[in-house]
Amino acid sequence: MQSNRRAIPLICMVITLFGCSLGAGGVPDMPDGTASPAPPPRADDVMVLPRQVRPNILVILTDDLDLKLGTLDYMPHLQELMTAQGLTIEDFLISTPVCCPARSSILRGQYTHNHQVYTNAAPLGGFEKAYALQIESSTLATWLQAAGYRTALFGKYLNGYPFRDNRSYIPPGWREWYSPARGSPYKEFNYYLNENGTLVGFGLGQKDYLTDVLSQSVDDFLRRSASIPAPFFIYLSTYAPHEPAVPAPRHAGLFPDLKAPRTPAFNEEDVADKPERIRNDPMLDHTAIENLDELYRQRVRSMQAVDEMIARLLATLDEIGQIDNTFIIFTSDNGYHLGQHRMMTGKGTAYEEDIRVPFIIRGPGIASDQSLRGYLTGNIDIAPTIADLAGIIPPGYVDGRSLVPLWAADLPAQADWRQGYLIEYYGSEAETTSFDIQISTSGLADQLDEPLDPAALSQSSPDAAFLAVRTSRYVYVEHGSGEIEFYDLDQDPFELNNLVPSADPLLLSRFSAWLKELASCSGQSCRGAEQTGLRNR
Repeated sequence: MQSNRRAIPLICMVITLFGCSLGAGGVPDMPDGTASPAPPPRADDVMVLPRQVRPNILVILTDDLDLKLGTLDYMPHLQELMTAQGLTIEDFLISTPVCCPARSSILRGQYTHNHQVYTNAAPLGGFEKAYALQIESSTLATWLQAAGYRTALFGKYLNGYPFRDNRSYIPPGWREWYSPARGSPYKEFNYYLNENGTLVGFGLGQKDYLTDVLSQSVDDFLRRSASIPAPFFIYLSTYAPHEPAVPAPRHAGLFPDLKAPRTPAFNEEDVADKPERIRNDPMLDHTAIENLDELYRQRVRSMQAVDEMIARLLATLDEIGQIDNTFIIFTSDNGYHLGQHRMMTGKGTAYEEDIRVPFIIRGPGIASDQSLRGYLTGNIDIAPTIADLAGIIPPGYVDGRSLVPLWAADLPAQADWRQGYLIEYYGSEAETTSFDIQISTSGLADQLDEPLDPAALSQSSPDAAFLAVRTSRYVYVEHGSGEIEFYDLDQDPFELNNLVPSADPLLLSRFSAWLKELASCSGQSCRGAEQTGLRNR
């Protein structure tokens, strides 16, 4: 790792009709917002296709938001302005259901075994690992800057950001940058934002609530954008509803009787067919369940400010005349479980609660109030989808595929779409966690660990805690312990009955062979392995 912590500049390689707008640390835009000239592309760089008009793009990424536990039911603005006005993709999966690997996949369009940010913290993962691998030199942000976009990040970046000795660091590709650089952003108060290289402190006042601060910052950016001809890309990443799930003071008393959903998997009585670590868990007692209920209330409360933010930003887009030229995506970095299969709270499993997240998109050409089922999609598809919308051919290392065909008039046949999606987990973090909903106000607790020796970041790939392949009907899981899980989601959507003892051994063998191929794929070979499925195995 370079000791001066400077950004590694990316030279924008595009066709000669277009240029790049690098922002901080790179080549500036022209005064009128158009892009500066750039050399032609190399074979391994993005290619920007000629277009008269490029759409604006707004991504709203939440943190640990569930799909299966009903939090979206308490977000009326989301339902009215996104769900009812766009497309909901029901089978949207997270390849590694934990924050930093998932976010790296979103920015790079790669499975975790290819971008190699395996966990949330160094040496296997985190921001330091991403920096050491130089993956920031080619991300969705740098691609869009190459196409002349004004790129802006608001909120959470990668776990462990920034460096202790350079808290004003801004990664390549971002023209504007507003990300917590010190303090307690997970608690929504007492933090510093890196605002385009300047640290700005926020305290305990109601106006300092982080979700609201981000909402105001994005609103300001949108209003400034009204007079600039260049399109914009906004990556808005909230900390809600991540633990401790602190709501805005105005929402703190809402939903006093709300309880965590008692799904059939909640506090599962018979876990004899589950891996040993779950078999050894006792049933959840009354106190544990009360704690789960309180956290669920806090999570729903914390999302109310996000819901208000959605209403505010879409109203601003309408006011500045850009709502009809903007694609808006709402999703999460991973799902969440609350008491399923006796597990308390957390993510990092292959169960549906952790790997399935909301994905809603509205924008030009997308019909209102549509829901799509049976098409496997996931976070590795976000980058190539946005690239496609922006008129960009992404680098060859990308594993994912564009989702644009899924809202075209001629929908591809399911047989011609992805047949399986890889789930991989390398976490050394606990897969279930306890929580503390109390807000500490005693000073500025730092979210960062001490930096490690750079040599520790260059170790070989770790063994996976588990690998899984998810199809439209089945999920097949191989644990590092040698244990196997296999569920028929059509017949058993809550994954109560592990079919391994009764399944055809040949079928399990075919799934295992397919999984091994997926776990070592890259680029086009991933798309090929996903498409082939169980055929010829």
